[in-house]
Amino acid sequence: MEYMTLLLVFLFSLFFSLALGWKEKGEKINVMQRLGRSAPLEEEIVNGKIAERKGSFRERVIIPLFKRIFELLAGLLPGGMTASTEIRLKQAGFNSEAAVGAFLAARLLSGIVLPLLICLILPVPFAGWIIIFMLGLSLPGLYLAACRRRRQEEIEKTLPDILDLLTVSVEAGLGFDGAILKVTEKSRGVLAEEFHRLIKENRMGKNRRDSLRDLAARLGNEKVDSFTRAIIQAEQLGIGFANVLRLQAEQVRRQRKQRIEEAAMKAPVKMLIPLVLFIFPTIFIVLLGPAVLKIITIFQ
Repeated sequence: MEYMTLLLVFLFSLFFSLALGWKEKGEKINVMQRLGRSAPLEEEIVNGKIAERKGSFRERVIIPLFKRIFELLAGLLPGGMTASTEIRLKQAGFNSEAAVGAFLAARLLSGIVLPLLICLILPVPFAGWIIIFMLGLSLPGLYLAACRRRRQEEIEKTLPDILDLLTVSVEAGLGFDGAILKVTEKSRGVLAEEFHRLIKENRMGKNRRDSLRDLAARLGNEKVDSFTRAIIQAEQLGIGFANVLRLQAEQVRRQRKQRIEEAAMKAPVKMLIPLVLFIFPTIFIVLLGPAVLKIITIFQ
């Protein structure tokens, strides 16, 4: 039992460290990487010795160590599975380079920690161990799906207003890049952050079409994908952005209205089961209960 407790403490510490490393969502664009690291890293020479770069112990040791571990774990997966996992993580908002390895480590740890916790509390047969292990492996995936769902809901909620702001900005005389910059200044949330990243990529020399395609891939939203394809097509054909943006905004608002109407039409059907199982029996008991009791007393 003492060894089990020590192992559990170690796994909890490791899991906490992994969580610290995985929490870093932002993906920084490094100029030195684009130049092929042609310049040396910043170093300070003090008393003839090369001093280490400034930073906390977590930044200098812990995070690089776990990033290396995550990269090794990600390398164990086949290429197709790694790519699909990376897409899922980006669509959930985890853009770190080590996110794939961190996700795999979280799955393994949850698959080990959860059975150990239950073993310390209850005696579990071997078949139960397998079930609990599979449940632990699926917990990070469920959390990832919940993050992606919340992210998609925020995108659906803010996209019409952002498209309206883009339309007004372009009609006021701003270029498309200027309108995107205005959105990042006036808005908050997932789309504003992704548009800010789009501006940074364009300033670094990336083609606008590629930046828009990457934006649609990171967000994984059908309406955003339609918006990016419309902008790319308008740029290729020389069509004015204002008309395209206005049509996109109207289409998104119409689709949202249709979705709300569809949900309202489904509400009576969803209410039918609670009515039949819970509300109607209670009403029948209240209305017919006294009469039934009176009939029983008469026949007795």
